[in-house]
Amino acid sequence: MAQKRLGRRAAIALGVAPLVLPRLGRAQGAYPERPIRIIVPFAPGGSSDFVARVLQQPLAEALGQPVVIENRAGAAGNVGMEAAARAAPDGYTVFLGNIGTLAINAAVFTRSLRVEPLRDFAHIGLVANTPDALVVGADLPVRTVAEFVAYAKANPGRLNYGTPGSGSANRLEMEMLREAAGGLEMVHVPYPGGAGQAVTAGVAGDVQCMFVTLSSAIGQVQAGRLRCLAVTIGRRVPALPDVPTMRESGFPDFVAGSWQGLSMPAGTPVAILNRWAALAREITARPEVQQRLRASGTEPESSGNPEEFASFIAAETRRWGAVVRRVGATAD
Repeated sequence: MAQKRLGRRAAIALGVAPLVLPRLGRAQGAYPERPIRIIVPFAPGGSSDFVARVLQQPLAEALGQPVVIENRAGAAGNVGMEAAARAAPDGYTVFLGNIGTLAINAAVFTRSLRVEPLRDFAHIGLVANTPDALVVGADLPVRTVAEFVAYAKANPGRLNYGTPGSGSANRLEMEMLREAAGGLEMVHVPYPGGAGQAVTAGVAGDVQCMFVTLSSAIGQVQAGRLRCLAVTIGRRVPALPDVPTMRESGFPDFVAGSWQGLSMPAGTPVAILNRWAALAREITARPEVQQRLRASGTEPESSGNPEEFASFIAAETRRWGAVVRRVGATAD
């Protein structure tokens, strides 16, 4: 009798299970079920915005949901970074961070920054690396880095240099040049909205020089409105093959670039992070994506897995923190 009752209970359990499991599956849903936003911490027109829009459509097609770009500019990217860090860790908010927000700002904004990138984000992977460039207004009578240094020394305090914000890599690059050149007296003009605003100011003549991500300025350079004197990575770029590197221009230790990568709020499920990491690697390897990036002077970049990207950010934080302390850069 006991065996019969046990058999009936087992049958009931087996009969109910198929009814329960689908209902549980529907309650949990299949990710993603709604649009995903990518927070870009700078205004439209800059390098970060450009990279995000190159990735936007391939990501939407692969995920089967719209991908929305949300520009949240301000405070050298800190406004957008803080908004992303406070978002729900559900896989529906992605942060496109860069060398400034993820590795430099913590050393510059020591009192005001309320985010710790290694603590408050779950990192996905690299997607791009944009060479930076030293550009000047077309009317400035210099055509090489040596001529620029000589002109700046002969005209102390008369040159304004633009940056995408006080804590940006571009600001540190100019500080590095000023230091390496033995002291150049220039006026810093930060544009918290990002590189696009700084480039517009350069074309208008409000600033006479700047280090800037090449993708943000290449159109104006090719149109003759700005002049590119050198690029900061260790090799010449195909988009501007006649432009020398800073190394070739007499500064052998001057090598830098503006890398960018994807992150999500801390606590995002590991399965979602791994899916995005694989997707980022696959999309940045596509020939059409690489072609679009390289046409504007940006190199596609990839990291092996989320753990490797987090380790990379930690190393870059140590590297640029040392530069900040050495040149004495502070938030304006």
